[in-house]
Amino acid sequence: MARFRIAVLAVALLATGCSGLGYVAQLIEGQADLLNRARPMEAVLSDPEVRPQVREALEELARARAFASRALLLPDDGSYRTYAALNRSHAVWNVIAAPPFSLQAKRWCFPVAGCVPYRGYFHEAKARAQAAKLAREGFDVYVAGARAYSTLGWFDDPILDTMLYRDPALRVEILFHELAHRKLYVAGDGDFNEAFATFIAGEGTRRWLEHVGADRTVKTAYERRRRWRASFNALLRRTRQRLAGLYARDIPQSELRRQKRALFARLRREYAEWKRATGTDAWDAWMAQDLNNAHLALVGTYLDRVPAFARLLARCENDLRCFYHQVENLAQTDAATRRSCLETGECPLVSR
Repeated sequence: MARFRIAVLAVALLATGCSGLGYVAQLIEGQADLLNRARPMEAVLSDPEVRPQVREALEELARARAFASRALLLPDDGSYRTYAALNRSHAVWNVIAAPPFSLQAKRWCFPVAGCVPYRGYFHEAKARAQAAKLAREGFDVYVAGARAYSTLGWFDDPILDTMLYRDPALRVEILFHELAHRKLYVAGDGDFNEAFATFIAGEGTRRWLEHVGADRTVKTAYERRRRWRASFNALLRRTRQRLAGLYARDIPQSELRRQKRALFARLRREYAEWKRATGTDAWDAWMAQDLNNAHLALVGTYLDRVPAFARLLARCENDLRCFYHQVENLAQTDAATRRSCLETGECPLVSR
């Protein structure tokens, strides 16, 4: 069945005419390799060659997977009931590109996922080759590794070794995030999809920590990381707003380049101040990159609209069935209505 679905997906990709044969081939090869590596969880857990730390993490994720279906009402299907060791740092590498004086990411269109502001590769070298090609064409580029992705119901996605963060709460969070994509996905609306999945991941992890009786230290550490993430995102968003204002000005490109460099230098200074204030160096490696428009093009996609989903759950008195009904109804509206609802927080409740 998996091979049949891969063949169907390949035909669909080819029919779009939006991707070259080489790109489609690496998608098919990469997905097939990932699925071929997947082993039933029972077999992995009983394998004496599996390291104790991995076994412990998988046992916890198996419990969290059951909790997700029972308590979070996430899909109770065959996903995340197997394990695949990829033995690499990331599951895929996404290429993001933006013009030199714009923060609008280049978009690629695919069946199922719709149009998305990145292009994924299973091999880092191929992703970097594509990024280099786009850079020669004049784009700002960024290659971002992703620890997991969802096939949106096409396949039973396995738990990957790349998902096994050292921190247990983060492992559970990424599992819930990917399950949320299987619950609801609107083709072509990345802001909606990622904010929804991010909200469910955070809310679900908080409920999971309560369920397992995690001590106050664990809960506090998790919430602190979430606050840091939101605060860092706000720092980047301010730079994005400044750059957007700059790019809207009618001035020579040489001056645009000069002021662009100055704004990125300002970001580094502000990050140094933010780092001293928060006491975390979690984003040092990210900030050490040669930052450009592509790095900021998707800022806010995962976090900016999360508060709107939180307000919607609160209006449902924290009842997830009510919440999902509201979100599913919202997903069926037009893009402008969804955007207005999430930006203003004025989402009307719909009766069942």
